[in-house]
Amino acid sequence: MITFTPSDLDFMQKRGNSPEAVQKQFSFFEKGFDFANLQAAATLGHGIVKLSDGERNALIANYDKLTSTKSLLKFVPASGAASRMFKEIFSFLEKNDEETKQKATALIHKLHDYAFYDDLAQAMEKDNLSLAVEIQQDNYPLIVDYLLNGKGLDYGNKPKAVLKFHRYPNECRTALEEHLVEAAGYARAADGVCRIHFTVSPHHLGLFKNLLNEVQGKYEQRFGVKYQVEFSTQSPTTDTLAATEDNQPFRDNQGNLLFRPGGHGALIQNMNQLRADVIFVKNIDNVFSDSDLQDTITYKKTLAAYLITLQNQLFDFLHKMQNNTLSNAELTEIRRFAEEKLQVRFNHENVSQEELQAKLNRPIRVCGMVKNEGEPGGGPFFVKDSRGEVSLQIVESSQINQNNPQQKAIMQGATHFNPVDMVCSSRTFVGGYFDLTKYVDPETGFISSKSYEGRTLRAMELPGLWNGAMAHWITIFVEVPLTTFHPVKTMFDLDPTRKS
Repeated sequence: MITFTPSDLDFMQKRGNSPEAVQKQFSFFEKGFDFANLQAAATLGHGIVKLSDGERNALIANYDKLTSTKSLLKFVPASGAASRMFKEIFSFLEKNDEETKQKATALIHKLHDYAFYDDLAQAMEKDNLSLAVEIQQDNYPLIVDYLLNGKGLDYGNKPKAVLKFHRYPNECRTALEEHLVEAAGYARAADGVCRIHFTVSPHHLGLFKNLLNEVQGKYEQRFGVKYQVEFSTQSPTTDTLAATEDNQPFRDNQGNLLFRPGGHGALIQNMNQLRADVIFVKNIDNVFSDSDLQDTITYKKTLAAYLITLQNQLFDFLHKMQNNTLSNAELTEIRRFAEEKLQVRFNHENVSQEELQAKLNRPIRVCGMVKNEGEPGGGPFFVKDSRGEVSLQIVESSQINQNNPQQKAIMQGATHFNPVDMVCSSRTFVGGYFDLTKYVDPETGFISSKSYEGRTLRAMELPGLWNGAMAHWITIFVEVPLTTFHPVKTMFDLDPTRKS
């Protein structure tokens, strides 16, 4: 139990942090988080749905009709800076060994392929420098400095959303622009409005708004849509208190408690404020150029149409159960639908009407699953929780006890992974919205080692947005092709000549 001082309590009150919630969160530093209790890997026909070509084509053909009365929204977590994707490039400024020189020199001689080349050349011209000449002279320290730091493009400190990702004959597009283009392909409502919600860092909000002001009109005219773009920031109330190495509250050099962002799981609070029938969730860095975009649009429509179709049937059953006592035959039909279509599991044979209602009256998500062509790791699994209930979950490899032979074997049996490709609905069958904070598993999370002011600390992240934060949703997994997944994790992923 932490003993907070009066100044601690005053500090937390100003930040909006509840002392009781902080106490509960902090207790996990001592007891840790339990590993996931894997029961089986979700595979095709056993937890993962494989739609036939006919089924997919029928869903796409019905997409416009199914969404004609629905409000659509694309939700893009975009608050992180791009510093991690330039980690190796930053090392080119710090190291001077032969291997580093060779890598750095090879990179600068390929810069003309990158979408940001012209911007970098202009930034250097302002200081009477020629990018082409510096490349000829292999002056990589100067070029990398202008690419990453404030004297030039400052790409090492900006959010991924505003970086130039793709080059076209007549323009270069940032990640944010590619999300505008993509949204026009599947998130256009019947009135022609495309709603997009970006979660951003308060520090970068101005960059987002300035870029949007520059490009929005161009894409509205090009695609005949009207964009309604919203921004939100991660609430300080979701920050977590850091700990020292001996699990005492970490204090900064002024003696104040140190709170850190609680990870992307905190964004369930942002999502909880959204008002839409269908919410498409996709990371900021997973975007294609036009030539490779069609599969993404096709499968986003497929997942959304599948969700709406299932939800329509689900709502019919919930309405039927609301004010009526159903026969055993009717309850059996509903249970079969729950098990076969919604992938809901029951841990006993005789399920009452009340239990059915409780199991089915929850938010719903349909998640795309891609074949895992590399090493098995995190992905879709059947998991048993502390109450003995089994459900489909997206589990990270860090949540799996790989020292347990049985758990490791289940992990290695995984055939798919989740590329953060989800279509969600928080609507209730009576027309309102679920409180999504009630469907989080607070017993999941992650603890890592960080540093602050030269001292080591232990940091805690909240349950991940698509992991513990959605643990008690109705979850359906559908196979989608690898051609819908193109994340930019390092700068080299922006090289258009590089084979993925």
